[in-house]
Order: sequence, then C-alpha cells, then structure tokens
Amino acid sequence: MKLAHIAWAGMLLLASGAAAQDGDKAITKTTISLGTATPGGGFPLYGNAFAEVMNAADPTLSIEPRNTKGSNENIPLLESGQLDIGLVAGEPSYEAFMGIGRPATKLKILTAMYSSPGMFVVRADSPFKTIRDLVGQPVAFGAKGSGLPILSRYMLDGIGLKQDEDFKSIYLDRAGDGPAMVQDGRAAALWGAGIGWPGFEAMAKAPGGARFIVPDAGEIARIRAKHTFLKPLTVPANSYPNQTAAIDSLGSWSFILVRENLPDDTAYQLAKTLHGIEAALCRKLPQACETTAANTVAAAPNVGLIHPGVIKYLREIGVAK
Repeated sequence: MKLAHIAWAGMLLLASGAAAQDGDKAITKTTISLGTATPGGGFPLYGNAFAEVMNAADPTLSIEPRNTKGSNENIPLLESGQLDIGLVAGEPSYEAFMGIGRPATKLKILTAMYSSPGMFVVRADSPFKTIRDLVGQPVAFGAKGSGLPILSRYMLDGIGLKQDEDFKSIYLDRAGDGPAMVQDGRAAALWGAGIGWPGFEAMAKAPGGARFIVPDAGEIARIRAKHTFLKPLTVPANSYPNQTAAIDSLGSWSFILVRENLPDDTAYQLAKTLHGIEAALCRKLPQACETTAANTVAAAPNVGLIHPGVIKYLREIGVAK
C-alpha cells in the first residue's frame, strides 16, 4: 500500500510539473520593441496607447515603447535590428522607400497610423496671419530627429521658401518644449501636424488661445504641383479648443514600420490583433481612429511595401487583393 501511495504521489508530481510547463508555454510572450520619439510629441502619445491596447488584447504580446529622437532615428534603428517596429512620419518614410538622399530601405509597413495635415500655430493675439508673414521670424519646426521639419521643408519649398534661410529656424531637443517658446515670445510660431497633436492642444488650451496658419488655396495648388506625394488633408472643425471651422492643408500618412526580417507569423499576429481592436484603440486615442486595415492599403505608396505577414491577414479579411 505504501508503495502504491508513493507511486501515486509521484504521478501527481509529474502531472503538476507537466501542467506548470504547459502553463509556462501558455504565457510565453513575444517581446516587441517599439520606437516612438521625444517626450511631449504625438508619437509617444500614440505609441503608449498602441502598446497598452495591444498588450491587453493579446497576452502573448509584450510591446515595449521607448523614446527615441523620432522618425530619422527610428529608420536606422529598424534597419540595424535595434528596433522591431517604429513610428515614422510620412515624409521620412517616402524618402526612405524611394531612396531619396539615401539607399532605398527594405523596411516594411505594419499599418498606417493617421493622417498628418501640417499647420503653424501662433498665439491668438499674434499679428501674423499668413505663412509669408512669418518670414524672418523665429519658428520652432519641431524636434531635431522628427519628421515634422521634413514635412515643413517640402511645403515651404512648394511656395518658394527655404526653411533655414527665410526663417530663423529652431529645432527642439524635446517636442514638448515648443508651446512654451511661443507663449513666452521666444518663437513666433510652432509647426506641427495632425489631429490631437499635443503641441497644438497645449497652445489651444493656453490662456488667450491660439490660431492656426496654413497654405491658402493657391499655395496648396503650387505645393501639390511640385510635390505630388503630399495629399490634401482636412482638420475637422472642433478638433482643437475654439477651432470652430474646418482647416484645409496638406500632409501625409504616418506609418508603423517593421524591420525587414520580422518573421511573417509575428507580423501576421500583430496585424490580426491590431485590426481586431480598432474600436478599442479609437476609444483610447481619437487620432488612432484612422488606424484601420482599409487605411493601410489606401495610404501605402504601393502594397508591395506592406509586410508579407500583414498582407496575408489583409487578404484573409478581404481588404487587400
């Protein structure tokens, strides 16, 4: 009897050990490093929301956001394998894909994030009304490594202006420093892009309020004629406090890019999880309402730039051909 009890106890131990091992396997996580940008900007805001919602939806994922210098650092970090996925603005993405000023990248698209209409913001009591009014003035064009100064450079070039010659250009160490510089007079204007952008929020909510400056209709036509990849985009009315009318401008789509050798099954898992929780991400962050499977296909310069694992999922749900 004692031998039988011992044998039975041994079997229970083996069974519990196997269950523990099975349990360990069940909670094994795929860790994904996510590059965002400098504190105070739109990319960390989006990246943190993205990671939180994705991790909650899929217990096998552990997406870990980290601050970087922005788009221009995220691209080489992805290319060298130091990041798995990274947030990259439309213009740096375009230049990297097309090989403008550098060899064409082999990075791929995970998803389109959101559209980014570019705008200047000034204090409501500012005397400046148009872009040309800002010529010769100190303007904060964004963080040094971000995509924002690239977008403004293209837009200004389209109307015959040079960013570093026609303006007293300021490039920030931290994106969040811009609003205070405009409020205290160190800068006449702050350049930014998108809906829900923290710099615009801070300016709009500051005492006295703010106004936005964008290219007029004629300038938009000139910019589009020279830089056809820039798209007409609209900031809907009431996107920011006291912004009662829609604002038409130009811009592009930001993307989450992935390293070239991210396994297909990992990219597929990320896409499946992401597009299964589009509504939850939208509730978490209004600008993330544009992060949809359909927008990814529409915004990609061509579908061949979307990761094969993502394309597999998009085809399964009938969004891609």
